[in-house]
Amino acid sequence: MTKAKIRKMFSGNNTCQGFYSFYHYLVSLATKRVFILKGGPGTGKSTLMKKIGMEMVTQGYEVEYHYCSSDNASLDGLVIPSLRIAIVDGTEPHVVDPKNPGVVEVIINLGDFWEEKWLLKNKEKIIELNKQKKLMFQLAYSHLREAKIVQEELTGYYQEAVDLVGVSQLLYEVGQNVFSDIKPQFVRTPMVRRLFASANTPDGYVTHLDSILQDTHNLYFFTGTLDQGKEEFLEAIYHEGMGRGLDCELYHCPFDPAKLELVYFPDPGVGFLRAHDFLVFEPSGLSGLNSWQEIDFDQYLDAKIMKLYKSEIREAKKRLFFLNKKAWEKLKMAQNFHNQLEKVYLPAINFTTLNEKGEELLKRILAK
Repeated sequence: MTKAKIRKMFSGNNTCQGFYSFYHYLVSLATKRVFILKGGPGTGKSTLMKKIGMEMVTQGYEVEYHYCSSDNASLDGLVIPSLRIAIVDGTEPHVVDPKNPGVVEVIINLGDFWEEKWLLKNKEKIIELNKQKKLMFQLAYSHLREAKIVQEELTGYYQEAVDLVGVSQLLYEVGQNVFSDIKPQFVRTPMVRRLFASANTPDGYVTHLDSILQDTHNLYFFTGTLDQGKEEFLEAIYHEGMGRGLDCELYHCPFDPAKLELVYFPDPGVGFLRAHDFLVFEPSGLSGLNSWQEIDFDQYLDAKIMKLYKSEIREAKKRLFFLNKKAWEKLKMAQNFHNQLEKVYLPAINFTTLNEKGEELLKRILAK
């Protein structure tokens, strides 16, 4: 049997607002069953989800891997859309509150498979490591908040120089090109999901755009230093598509979740992506792409005004990169403390019983 596709994304992120969660959109497709995994570090939550995910893919089911922004090799969630089933990490900070416990949501406590006496012997060490990890996250968010102030300074320079009439004309032309042949579907309420395609992680800025956009037919790639026009453009495109009844996936900016990075309409397979200083992406690498158009928003900037602020913009960008790098370093330190916690917990876990629980969970899913 041919393996089905995997889509990768993030449901939570390390942002200028602290940890920001779209977890309710992770489980929005899972109307049949949501398995919520509880347990401490090293109890195998991510490993269990990956194991089940690969088994489902092998059997021909498309899956979504929702990665952890604080450890981008680990999973926070697994969704099997066609079965309307999800498995999620239900521990802090990504807490999922059951709405229909026992009927839709099922809580699985992996803490049942550890030896409490061992953990109590290491109580002080566990408390100290958790304290240090929390501090690193607080410092990371502090750096990102400071970077937000710098970003607002840059926005001020661009706002003075941008030709909003030109941006509005572009929006009209692109909208006519994309939506002219799409008949409005007023008989249905379109579905909207809000997630992250990219994340601030211990390894820097990480993106899964190539996975999310693997079925895209047409892509509009907005480049240039100007962000203001791009952000407003994406919001307008989203509302235009929704007004025509199109389902939409909105992928927010991992730096500032109030802003969009990508607007994607799965059907007809059209995406609108905002490039920025930290995003490295090559659209030509998408195998299913029929066409892509790069639109440089700097054409709507007044060169004379931009020249007046050339040195200020250069210095602000230096500070922006510095602060983001400091935030990533703190996230790396937080990850190191977490890894130490896992080493403390590992000897206390009964993996034989844990693996049996995983097999039982897989059988429940396959039983549909």
